[in-house]
Amino acid sequence: MSTNSAEPEPTGHFEPLESSDLPRRRIVPILALATAGCLWGTGFFFGKIALTEMSVTAMVLFRFVFACIVLLHNTFSEPVRFSPREWRLILLASFTGVPVQFLIQFKGLSLTTVSHASLMVGTLPIFLAIAASLFAHEHLHVTSWVALVLSSLGAALIAFSGKVSAGPHASAFGDLLVVVSLAASVVWILISKHLVKRHSPMIVTAVVFWLGLLQVAAFALLTSGVPSLHYSHRVWFAVAAQGIFATAVTTLLWNWGLSRVPASQAGIFVNLEPLVGSILGVLLLHESLGAMAIAGGTLIIAGAVHFSYKPMMTAENIEASQLKRAQGVQDSRVH
Repeated sequence: MSTNSAEPEPTGHFEPLESSDLPRRRIVPILALATAGCLWGTGFFFGKIALTEMSVTAMVLFRFVFACIVLLHNTFSEPVRFSPREWRLILLASFTGVPVQFLIQFKGLSLTTVSHASLMVGTLPIFLAIAASLFAHEHLHVTSWVALVLSSLGAALIAFSGKVSAGPHASAFGDLLVVVSLAASVVWILISKHLVKRHSPMIVTAVVFWLGLLQVAAFALLTSGVPSLHYSHRVWFAVAAQGIFATAVTTLLWNWGLSRVPASQAGIFVNLEPLVGSILGVLLLHESLGAMAIAGGTLIIAGAVHFSYKPMMTAENIEASQLKRAQGVQDSRVH
């Protein structure tokens, strides 16, 4: 998750992405964003390998141990100065974004396939659009409502296809848990969007990860005691890859790329996660996607692409648009 990382709002002014500027100024940031999107897509693949020996709680715990070690420098790169209210928001973001989201999400993965879980994560932009409409008073276009309905239909097709053609390891309940975990991800992202207006995105993310790690560790100790360290090299490699590449490196690449490319152009790369994840599940884990699942995945990814490209209208934008149209009518009458 990516689900696996909040998308901070970029600061500063961005010039339009023109073809003449792309080779000189944008190719490296775009490659960084594309790499982050692809690495996010490996999270479920490595998670499935780790879950062959680890419990869900142990896997999430060790994943964030590796991630936090990599982000250690960023955590203390500058003084952390949050107000008491901001600390409360960070605690909420760390609780929903790490233990709640990842424990539910990977419990779902343990019950379903990598390809199914990856496609379900593709509904995250749709959840964000709904949240923005409800809490930020952003207005959905008619086409956006159509995309929401079709994406919901796509999720249903994938869930029900588990009983038909996706193999014995896919389940509608596991798919549902992955979708439910995205609600926690939305809370995390919305809080992070608020915090990064005043603080460094890397500082916010690193602090959230560290606090989330402590909460997962406390949960592990309370529910199953001190976790075992006796796992195969293959499983340790998988969980290390989750923490280092699918969590820490993606965070670094994404924040660096997003600081140099407008969010409207960067958002499309988030959609690489469900695509890469489903391809890894089919090609490397020999999972099967039936016609219903493929159709559902197509609807979900199409909806995600729609919301990545098409911004919603805020009240201020609507007012400005109406004013512009009124001025246009007036100008036409003058001429």
